[in-house]
Amino acid sequence: MKITRVEIFDVHMDKDIVLPWHPVLVRVHTDQGVSGVGEVGLAYGIGHSAGAHAAKEIAERFVIGADPFRREALWEQVYRSSFWAQAGGSMVYAGLSGIDTALWDIQGKALNVPCYQLLGGKTNERLRTYASQLQLGWGDEYLQLASPEDYGRSAEAAKKEGFDCVKVDPINMDENGVRVFAHTKYFSQSQLQLFRERMAAVRSALGPEADIILEVHSLTSGPSAVQLAEALEEYGIYYFEEPVSYTNSKMHSYVNDRTPIRLAGGERLFTRWGIRPYLEEQSLEVLQPDIGLVGGLTEAKKMCDYAHIYDVMVQVHVCGSPVATAASLHLEAAIPNFLIHEHHSHAKKSYNVELCDIDLQPENGYFEVPDRPGLGIELNDDVLSSSPTMVVDGNS
Repeated sequence: MKITRVEIFDVHMDKDIVLPWHPVLVRVHTDQGVSGVGEVGLAYGIGHSAGAHAAKEIAERFVIGADPFRREALWEQVYRSSFWAQAGGSMVYAGLSGIDTALWDIQGKALNVPCYQLLGGKTNERLRTYASQLQLGWGDEYLQLASPEDYGRSAEAAKKEGFDCVKVDPINMDENGVRVFAHTKYFSQSQLQLFRERMAAVRSALGPEADIILEVHSLTSGPSAVQLAEALEEYGIYYFEEPVSYTNSKMHSYVNDRTPIRLAGGERLFTRWGIRPYLEEQSLEVLQPDIGLVGGLTEAKKMCDYAHIYDVMVQVHVCGSPVATAASLHLEAAIPNFLIHEHHSHAKKSYNVELCDIDLQPENGYFEVPDRPGLGIELNDDVLSSSPTMVVDGNS
């Protein structure tokens, strides 16, 4: 079996949404009629088109004509021969991730087994799932919530769907619902009061038994993260995600040493080399690798196994199209150190669901892993046809 063609879809939303949302999807074709799909994990922030072009260059240089069953050899070739991969960073690994994940999909389809079987079989039959990013609204409409009452209503909507765990960033929006991208100085008492009221509303809506994940997207410095943890600890925080940036691993240790709340992170760390200091310093209890950024399922599985050595649990970071959801479900079903699955607010939105042929939604706060061959999901060409597409064809 040989790879003959690669399609890269740089999705441009024509919907009127406040937050730019641009999933990058990849489909790899073979000479035996089997194709596979993957995702470049840059649907948010900046860089989606750069990631799409990285996938295109990797396809041109390394993928066309390759055997899709030789994933390890292809991964190592890109790592050693692309020059930039050995320095870490998002673009090369994001481009490689989309292709690598598609190769797992191809292998599963060719062997007529779901990808979790290729990863070692199920360790977890059902995956506990949490409702992620309540501050964006829990429904089909994208929102930027401001009032504590709205935070409570968002939590109540998630609870009605059966979730017993939610994640919320109470500091990303100011009192008017305008995004704030840095909180590196000490918080004022009025700010802390607003954050407390938001968290209190979430806790009140959920009741005492549910879990709340505190998320701050690395907006805080070490001192302000500790200040926030002290202010919000009373609301029963399951874990504290991305308290500081990843540019200095010692700062996670700084926060970890000053708060009893366990820390989580990893969506902006790349490969097993990138997570090494956090594991060795034991500053994270929950690792959150993004399959679409770290080098695909091939590297993500190794990162999870590496974390297992240090008794670090895994919650795969999922913020992309339904392809990202499908890939994460297969990995999480197989690994013994799985903790909980992330179901992002975007995963409920029609503009995201329509990109693929099936709508992956949990039931009563739990996911069942798709049993179709490969990842068990296909792209919706009718929707993707309106977005910019690049094709690398071995026959051209």
